[in-house]
Amino acid sequence: MNKSKQIISVSRKTDIPAFYSQWFMERIREEVVLTRNPFNYNQVSLIDLSPESVLCFVFWTRNPKPLMKHLDYLDGKGYNYYFQFTITGYRAPLEANNEHPLKSIETFKALSKRLGKERVIWRYDPIILTNLTPIKEHVRLFKKIASELGGYCERVVISFADLDYRKAKNNLNKVDGLIYDDIINHSADLSKLLAELSKIAEDNSLIIETCAEDVDLNQFNIHHGKCIDDKLISRILGFDLFSTKDKSQRKACGCVVSRDIGMYETCLHGCQYCYATNNHEKAKENFKKHNRFSAFLLGEDDDFKEKIAIHKQQKKYKKDEIPTQGSLFD
Repeated sequence: MNKSKQIISVSRKTDIPAFYSQWFMERIREEVVLTRNPFNYNQVSLIDLSPESVLCFVFWTRNPKPLMKHLDYLDGKGYNYYFQFTITGYRAPLEANNEHPLKSIETFKALSKRLGKERVIWRYDPIILTNLTPIKEHVRLFKKIASELGGYCERVVISFADLDYRKAKNNLNKVDGLIYDDIINHSADLSKLLAELSKIAEDNSLIIETCAEDVDLNQFNIHHGKCIDDKLISRILGFDLFSTKDKSQRKACGCVVSRDIGMYETCLHGCQYCYATNNHEKAKENFKKHNRFSAFLLGEDDDFKEKIAIHKQQKKYKKDEIPTQGSLFD
């Protein structure tokens, strides 16, 4: 892969299409975004978002509707992109602020008609075993959604809730009366579920892939997948893309290298099993502080305006060269 062009993840850490699409479009117009290392606040990176520097956007969302009105603009600028679209249908309190699944399905179909079914991937994840979502309920939900989306997408991505994440366990423990467990610990239930999901997917012409799972599910015709997928991106671009596994992700993650422009503690969906939001009230407060005109998703960019101006000036004088991506402070 041309190292000066990058895949941009939008975003594993929050739902930018649903809640921050105006900010994202401001970043597109300015062609630059600033991000902070979540483990080192003082490490700030400048990422060039100009069309000549972005290979592909990968949008992760539960509600792409706010961004959909801007797709013509993205197309006109020459950007390539696809969507990872989560629809699970879990009821409250597991999912408190998501659209009704029937509305999400309508949106999914509209997006698929607009982009093509290969560019909208259904995510039924994470699968979490609770007294509200036993095996029978997962089968019911998956069958209902799959029957609606068959013909509008080519594959569905599944994963199992990772209860090793402190944030996820903290949120689940706050729900009165909720009983939950790691489905991996229940091999008979897991096998029953996967056999059912595999048959449902086959009946609806869907390929099932897993996201960042160690477990071998080949016996169920379920294979390891890549959410940031070089093969799909090659298909979208029309030429072969050669990239490497993203070493910053978990060992079981198959994703190729990308840059993520999101930020933790900013998603408003309120999913109790979320690994990216520890405190939903804090996320609401952060949203109130959000400035759509800042180069940061959260926080002001006053101290970096000179750096951004220098970057733009360099681009102006080197417009025939592909700009580099890098960190302002390492």
